Parts: sequence; C-alpha cells; structure tokens
Amino acid sequence: MFLNEAQWQALAGALRVLEAELLALGLWGEVRPHDSCLNSAAPFALDTLSFEEWLQWVFLPRMAAYVASRSRPSAACNLQPMGEEAFACLGRRKLGLLMALGEVDRMAAPLSPAHPIQVP
Repeated sequence: MFLNEAQWQALAGALRVLEAELLALGLWGEVRPHDSCLNSAAPFALDTLSFEEWLQWVFLPRMAAYVASRSRPSAACNLQPMGEEAFACLGRRKLGLLMALGEVDRMAAPLSPAHPIQVP
C-alpha cells in the first residue's frame, strides 16, 4: 500500500509517542550497548538486549530512517505482543506503553511486505 504524507507523519508521531513512553517509565538508557549486541540476528535481539534496549537502539533509529527516506521495512513490526510479555512486570504502568506499541504496529502495517505497494 502506498502511504500518503499524512500517514507518514502519523507514523513519525507514533514513534515519538513510543519514545516518550519509554522515557516516562524510566526505560530509556543513557549508555549505548556494544555494537556486537546491536547486531544480533535473533528476533528483537533477545539474546543480547532487553526489549526496551532493542526499541531504543535498534528499532526507533531504523524506523526513523524508513520514515525519512519514505521506504519500506523488510518485515512487519508486531511489537505489541512482545511488549505485553516483556513489560508484564510493570503492571498497570505498562498500559500507555502497550498502546504506543500497538499504534506503531497499526501505523506501520501498510508498509509490511504482506501489503502490496499501490502506485498512485
């Protein structure tokens, strides 16, 4: 599916909300992990990073680059199900974060390879 400018802007906004939620919950790190941790081939880099580290240091920068270049990622996001598991320890405090993850999933879904690009 082809995204119009408003949809790209909405995705950028959803990414900013996700960052703000991570910051508000104290899940934003100050120290960048070693490159070997960031280059993991495992889903969400679970073998080398916590989910919030992966969001901060891998996912958000990649998505910002996709938005800036108006290009498609190679896979669907599917963040919210992972967030439900990874942030279960936060109890009710996780609700805003899960909503932000779900919104990113929803806004990025048309970019998924499962959705064909339609030329305007």
